Amino acid sequence: MDHSTRIRATTLALARAATPARVLMGRAGPSYRTQTQLELRRDHAAAQDAVLREFNLDHDFTPDFITKFGLFQIQTLARSKSEYLLRPDRGRRLSIAVESELEHQCPRRAELQVVIGDGLSAEAVRQQVPLLLPILLQQAADQGWRLGHPFGVRYCRVGVINEIGRVLEPDVVVLLIGERPGLATAESLSAYFAWQPRPGHTDAHRNLISNIHSRGVDVADAAKRILAMAAQIRRYRSSGAMIKES
Repeated sequence: MDHSTRIRATTLALARAATPARVLMGRAGPSYRTQTQLELRRDHAAAQDAVLREFNLDHDFTPDFITKFGLFQIQTLARSKSEYLLRPDRGRRLSIAVESELEHQCPRRAELQVVIGDGLSAEAVRQQVPLLLPILLQQAADQGWRLGHPFGVRYCRVGVINEIGRVLEPDVVVLLIGERPGLATAESLSAYFAWQPRPGHTDAHRNLISNIHSRGVDVADAAKRILAMAAQIRRYRSSGAMIKES
């Protein structure tokens, strides 16, 4: 291998290592190379598995982790994963019985209420939340936040924030939820924020930090950004389109 070829090979390797996206992969005639095609099929299967995988608190987290944070699980009006996928509206609503459970288990009017939702990737929750939640809650406590009781939501859509806000009336809700899987990763988590959410609020009333995973935003950085955003939201008593990360 001559010098120019080695330089090209090194440049390609550095570019590919810098992103999980498929860049500069080459081709075989008009088609992908065999290795690229196999990787695409593997990652597509992982994305499908992540969407269809069920979220179960007792299976996804260790007993020590559940006990330490007193985690419990509720479910939206969606009765199954297939109904959740076909009826997004049911993933945004809670039953009267679940509302009563929240009122019994959680303090009202917390300054910061953290919620864990499966979303479209229970695998993202399983991978990221055990790393992120301890850092997030410890740093929030160190900063003097009055915390709500964290809990999990099965068959969760982002809009369930509105129902939680109506029932528990916290200042800021942070929803840690699995993102829609792609061909780059099926383990990416998002954090959605809302100031005193209520029914009728839309995405325009919310803020977002996305791409929380090992090759994106790492959990330590995510915890700092989440708390900084929550503090900004509380300071301005507003969330959504007018609030930007500082």
